[in-house]
Amino acid sequence: MTREHLDLGGAAPTDAPDSPGAPIPARRRRGLPLALLVEARPKQWVKNVLVFVAPAAAGVLDQRGPFVDSCIAFVCFCLASAGTYYLNDAADAEADRLHPKKRFRPIAAGEIPVSLARVVGVLLIVGGVALGFTARWQLSVVVASYVAITTVYTIWLKHVAVFDIVGVAAGFVLRAIAGAAAVDVPISNWFFIVASFGSLFMVVGKRRAETNEMGAEAVAVRSTLGDYTPEFLTYLQSVSTGVVLVAYCVWAFEKAADLHAHIPWFQLSIVPFALAILRYALLVDSGQGGAPEDVVLRDRPLQAMGVLMALLFAAGVYAS
Repeated sequence: MTREHLDLGGAAPTDAPDSPGAPIPARRRRGLPLALLVEARPKQWVKNVLVFVAPAAAGVLDQRGPFVDSCIAFVCFCLASAGTYYLNDAADAEADRLHPKKRFRPIAAGEIPVSLARVVGVLLIVGGVALGFTARWQLSVVVASYVAITTVYTIWLKHVAVFDIVGVAAGFVLRAIAGAAAVDVPISNWFFIVASFGSLFMVVGKRRAETNEMGAEAVAVRSTLGDYTPEFLTYLQSVSTGVVLVAYCVWAFEKAADLHAHIPWFQLSIVPFALAILRYALLVDSGQGGAPEDVVLRDRPLQAMGVLMALLFAAGVYAS
């Protein structure tokens, strides 16, 4: 089987036709099982790692119970997010066929019938919400809230400028909240601000990359892109960058004071965090922010800064 057949991200083959809306040649069509897996977008499950942040920051992730509950939260969001991808893509099939990359998604490409996609989407969502009860009922509430917001986003929010950005960012924030809900730990106000504006920073970068990538065709694929000027998106990115950097600094000093750390692990973590934010902003400016998960999985300097920040923060939590 060729590499193109095994691409779980749903990207176009390297020798695919260039014209939007062109069908995928029959010899490259994926079988139904592989198409179902691709449609679940396993590459995007990296976003669900956010559920481990609050338990790790609270210093309970080294305990068996909280670790298992955090893993349950991760699986819940993998199921629920996959279900929303199915439903969203079923609703957007016609528009996706006009997109140079999205037209290769299994539903848009005709590899999964729309009716089947809706059934699978509902089953995955129900499974994700139900699984949350095995940890704590509060986790199920957060997962259900995520599904509700993504549903409202599909029906309404994505058609309203600014609200569409906030709607996507809310999904990231709910992942962070889910981790705290799963293990019953409080969320710091500064952590909440970091999660909120960090999410906004990434989503704005995604919109900027989409606008630059598709140009005049952007409005046909996502109507709100016609409402955003480059100056406005730059303004939003500047605001979110400033807030997330300041909030993380305050949160780091707050953690250091609360734990009476003798070594400035938390303060040191500010350096790789700031570098990661600036590196990501540079990648967005170069047109690489259209798929945040691809940026995170491919850019080695960004990964190095993320790992270093996590190690320093973990040292502050568990070695203080």
